[in-house]
Amino acid sequence: MTTIASPHGRVARFSFGALVLLLYVFLLAPLAAIMLASFTGGELMRVPPQGLSLRWFVAFFQRQDLVDALFMSLRLALVTSLVTSVLGIMAALCSQALSKRLAMVFQISMTLPLLVPELLTAIGLLFFLYQIGLAKTYLGLQMGHILIAFPYAYVSIIAAFRQIDPAMEEASASLGASAWDTFRRIMLPLAAPGVVMGAVFAFITSFDLYTISLLLKPVGGNTLPLALFDFLTYEFRPTAAAAATLSILLSALGVALIQKIVGLQRAF
Repeated sequence: MTTIASPHGRVARFSFGALVLLLYVFLLAPLAAIMLASFTGGELMRVPPQGLSLRWFVAFFQRQDLVDALFMSLRLALVTSLVTSVLGIMAALCSQALSKRLAMVFQISMTLPLLVPELLTAIGLLFFLYQIGLAKTYLGLQMGHILIAFPYAYVSIIAAFRQIDPAMEEASASLGASAWDTFRRIMLPLAAPGVVMGAVFAFITSFDLYTISLLLKPVGGNTLPLALFDFLTYEFRPTAAAAATLSILLSALGVALIQKIVGLQRAF
């Protein structure tokens, strides 16, 4: 038996599809514009570009201050993603061991940095770091990045662990496996998509942090967002667009990594 869609249903589906398309255009148009501007052969950022050239990518890597800032951001983001992944797994296991009410309170406490404005967090952390002698140091900046990025990793990791059937853990224990073996051979592989996703979220969050980096950066050190802001204060050249394109490509590489390791279907 065939069903004939009503005109109202077709209009509703068409309207919804058009709305989704407009949303994607709104989100992706700035990215497309900045990427096109980075390949321009002219002297100014503009769309459409004046010819096609890689000269501004070459100019980016010839600027030692921008290259140093890029590598500093990469180091911070890599360490942040590793540390937040480990802490997120530990926090997720702790949350599962608590009662439902305590687990809810624990989860809220783990995501508090998302509820507090980043500027207030940065100021409070700066005062704390001054008290312990780590203000304006690389280690202090790294601590700030971990603090801000941790909730993004934790939310993804805890969601992955909650999808694991508790019966599998009980069956493993009944067969004589230790708690460590159960975690290593059953729980961690099943939660791997969420762990990888959390690590990628933490990496991207750390790489793009501005306020925390501005207040906590060590003397003589700059992250890429700070260096780009300083650059655009005095120059409005496509070198900044080339740096932004590199950041976009790094994010795309993270998505490709998720697809390669665990698959996007499992990660989401």
